[in-house]
Parts: sequence; C-alpha cells; structure tokens
Amino acid sequence: MGISLQQSTPSHQHTQKIFLFSNYILLGAASSCIFLTLSLRLVPSVCGFFFILLQILTIAGAVSGCAAASSDSSRWYGAHMVATVLTAIFQGSVSVLIFTRTGDFLGQMKSYVREEDGAVILKLAGGLCVVIFCLEWVVLTLAFFLKYYEYVEGGGGGGDNGSGGVVAMRRSAKVGQEEDLKDWPWPFQV
Repeated sequence: MGISLQQSTPSHQHTQKIFLFSNYILLGAASSCIFLTLSLRLVPSVCGFFFILLQILTIAGAVSGCAAASSDSSRWYGAHMVATVLTAIFQGSVSVLIFTRTGDFLGQMKSYVREEDGAVILKLAGGLCVVIFCLEWVVLTLAFFLKYYEYVEGGGGGGDNGSGGVVAMRRSAKVGQEEDLKDWPWPFQV
C-alpha cells in the first residue's frame, strides 16, 4: 500500500486520501471516547479500563493504517487489517451494550456523576462507538481497494522505476498454451 501519490492514478490518490482522512476521524472519535469515559470517573473501574483499552486498540489500528498507507511494506497492512477487524467487532458489541443496558453499564463504571448525566455521557460514547464501528468497515474496504490498486499497478511490490512496475494481471483470456497439455497424462488431454 506504499505507492507514492505522485506515481499512482488519480482514483488511487483519491482513495488513499479518503483512507487517511477516515483514519484521522477514527483517531479523533476514539480519543473522544476515552475522554468521555474519564469524565464519568477519573480513575476508571475494570469495565472502564477495558473500554479505554478498546479505544487505545482502535487508535493503534488507525495509526497502523496511516503507516500502511505511507510505507512500502506489507507488514503494516496485515497488522492494520487484524486490528481493524477486531476493534470493529468489539466496538459494535460495546455500542449495543451501551444502548440496551445503559443503567447496568453505568453501574459497572462506578461513575461519580449523577445517573441522568452519566446516562447522557454514556450514550454520547455509545454514539461514537457506532460511528467508529461504521468507519472501521469503511477503512477495511478502502484498505482492500488500496491493496488491489497496488497489486494491479505495481505487481505487488510497488515498483521503484517510476513506471508503476510490471502489470501483475494477465490480460489474456487463454488459460494455458496447447503445448503445455501435451505433457499431461492421457485422461487429461482433451
């Protein structure tokens, strides 16, 4: 995913910019969830600690996504995909939990604020979890497209020669050559 913006097509540049922008929004939303959680209780309970840990994992996934978009290595791509899938699943689960069991979740957080105010703050955090959940799937889709563009344009390696590398896909509909079939055993020769 590390094709530079100068050597790629306009659609690839546009996709990469949207990918980076989505990761930046994820960074902001996850850090906002952390601050909302800390506003319920400064020293979080075990439940609050795991909620903050989930947001930290989301931030780590977004940072690895930004690193994947700007590096020539596929190592960051794999780390980003794993982190994004896991955090998306957990963000969706937490948002459902927050909206369906607000009182119980607030009780587990052991909040210092009034219950009505705590419920509003918790629902704000739940709304951000829904936004994060949706953005995680957008980022996954964009990461897939970026990897596909890299494969098509650069032969899987990115190409340092400025020409975009060797085209990795064969443009011929013919599967194999006829002389290849002559070496096969009799039942497979048609």
